[in-house]
Amino acid sequence: MMQAKMQVHNVKRTESAGQVIQEEINMAPVCGKPFDKDGNSEDNSFARWTPCGSLNLTISNPNLFGKIKEGQRFYLNFVEAAD
Repeated sequence: MMQAKMQVHNVKRTESAGQVIQEEINMAPVCGKPFDKDGNSEDNSFARWTPCGSLNLTISNPNLFGKIKEGQRFYLNFVEAAD
């Protein structure tokens, strides 16, 4: 299993007739501050092993609109799925 810590960098809403019909979410691996009193940072620990990348999702479920916001961070677990 692999785990990544990702941060939402952009949420783009598409509307039609004044209604949101989808959201495009763009995420990238985290890196940087804050550091603890010993100079450690969980974000930098993740960035050491996953220094770059991107994840783009298009959401069309109205129940999820507005739930994912720019700046939020998520752990993503990659577990192989059976066919």
